[in-house]
Amino acid sequence: MITKIIDDTTVSFLVEEPDDLLVLRRIIQERDTIVSDTTRVVKQDKDYARPDRGERIKVRISLEVEKIALDAVFDKLRISGTILDTTNEAVTKGVHHSILVRIGDSFNVVKKKWKPIELKLIKTKDENSGFVLIAIDKGDCGIGKLKGTHLELMQNMYSGSSGKQYKTNFNIQTFFENVYKALQTILKENDGIVIFGPGETKRQFANFLAKTPISKTHKMETIDGIDSGGEDGIYTFIKSKSMQQILGQSKLAKVSAILEEVMIRANNKSRKFTMGYEETKKANDFGAVESLVFSEKIIQTHDEGEIIQFLNDVESKGVEVYALDASTDIGLQVSGLGGMLSLLRFAVDV
Repeated sequence: MITKIIDDTTVSFLVEEPDDLLVLRRIIQERDTIVSDTTRVVKQDKDYARPDRGERIKVRISLEVEKIALDAVFDKLRISGTILDTTNEAVTKGVHHSILVRIGDSFNVVKKKWKPIELKLIKTKDENSGFVLIAIDKGDCGIGKLKGTHLELMQNMYSGSSGKQYKTNFNIQTFFENVYKALQTILKENDGIVIFGPGETKRQFANFLAKTPISKTHKMETIDGIDSGGEDGIYTFIKSKSMQQILGQSKLAKVSAILEEVMIRANNKSRKFTMGYEETKKANDFGAVESLVFSEKIIQTHDEGEIIQFLNDVESKGVEVYALDASTDIGLQVSGLGGMLSLLRFAVDV
């Protein structure tokens, strides 16, 4: 999500990915003002216009928020309220309207006073850079973009190093150039690059990249211990200890470490963890929560407003809170364990 602070009351947002919608759901509150482009049907005053028909026009409005609802399934945020101001006189002030916020949309949020937790959510989201993962072998290459806990895979690329034409047509340099072109389509500013795979191909490709402009603008790392290329190599890396070591400050590495520690404490019959919303809520009442992981699915299975208020309350106490896409492997794991897990500073009866 791209944000820009306009002044003490106004922040501009550009939605880039599904995770942004949940962050916005936690930021936008009742009685805030949304300034956004939208469409609305207005009645035509022309004599020949049918009385029961209207014209849909584009207009920029200021909307006082009355209700916010997240639709994670269809990646949209519905904001409903009353129109305070408009750029078109044909649109009546004081009437109700709903704005659907989707990926790619931009708008402003105006608050009388921004709460510390809201400013923290903006800052945390801005600092959330990604990683491009490259699992390369002589025969194929898998490329994945890891942002937060969400992994997006590109289509597997093949070098043509096997088959009848191998002896005459295969050129490793051409293969590397094709991978480089694909890499440029998903690489963004501040993204790190991690290269792995069997044999020496990974180092050959790393040497190739070192001679390109990318090497001057992005941190690159080559690792051993992943013996698969292509998509299989990407998934092997995600589940490996190498991932936690190399991407130690990434959201996925931190979440994986929390989940692993929860399992260790459960096996040792320790009471310094919780599973599920009710247990975690009780532990938070005692101020015992140290870190918290939740699957976005819990917003669908519980009262949305209550969960949002709880998450903001927990994080305002300094707790590290991590949201998981419910469709990912680790998100499915957490969903199966009650949708919410936490590590506790001290044991409590929950």
